[in-house]
Amino acid sequence: MRDHPQEGAAAPGEHGGAPRVPAGPCGTPAIWHGRATNRVQWLLAGAGAACMALGIDLAVNSTWTSSLAPLAMAVVGCVAAGLLVLFGTLAFVHVAVRVDADHLEVRCGPVGVPRRRIPLDSVVDVALAPRVNPRHWGGWGYRWRPEQGTAVVVRRGEGMVLRLGDGRTFTVTVDDAEGAVACVRERLRLRRAASAA
Repeated sequence: MRDHPQEGAAAPGEHGGAPRVPAGPCGTPAIWHGRATNRVQWLLAGAGAACMALGIDLAVNSTWTSSLAPLAMAVVGCVAAGLLVLFGTLAFVHVAVRVDADHLEVRCGPVGVPRRRIPLDSVVDVALAPRVNPRHWGGWGYRWRPEQGTAVVVRRGEGMVLRLGDGRTFTVTVDDAEGAVACVRERLRLRRAASAA
C-alpha cells in the first residue's frame, strides 16, 4: 500500500487540503509521505483499558471489609499497569514518515509522539531493509541496540535504514520503503551536487 502522494501530490488530509505540490527532479515528489500500521497494537491497548477499568471497578464497587492496604495496592497496580500498557501501545499503533527537501521526520501514534527529525545534512547513506523484524530489536516501539543503532518498529516487514554522519544508524518501518529510499537518495544527490558546484 502506498500512502505517499502520487506524482508529487500532497498527501490526503495534509495541510487541510493543500494544493498539489510539484514533483521534484527525476519524478520524486517534493514532499514524500509514508506510514506503517500495526492493528495488533489496538488489541494490546484494549487490554490496557480493561486493566484500568478493573482497577476503577475495584475502587468503586469493592466490598472489601478488612485492611484497605491490599485493596489500595490492587487498585493502584491495575490502574498503573493499564495506563502503562494503554499509552505504550497507542504510541506505536502507526508511524508516519515525511521527507522534504531538508529533513526526514518520523511521528508515532495518534498525537505524533515520540517524534524524531533528522536533517538530511547528517545523512551519509540510505538503504532498503526488506525484512525488519521486531524480535531483532527487542519488540515494537522506539528501540535502541548498541550494535544496531536506533529504530522505530511498528510491524514486521519492509523499512529503510539511514546511516548518519556520526556512524550511527536509524531504522524505520514504513510502507513503500523502496519509494522512501529513492526519495532520500535523490535528495542526497541533489545536496551533494549543490555543495560541489
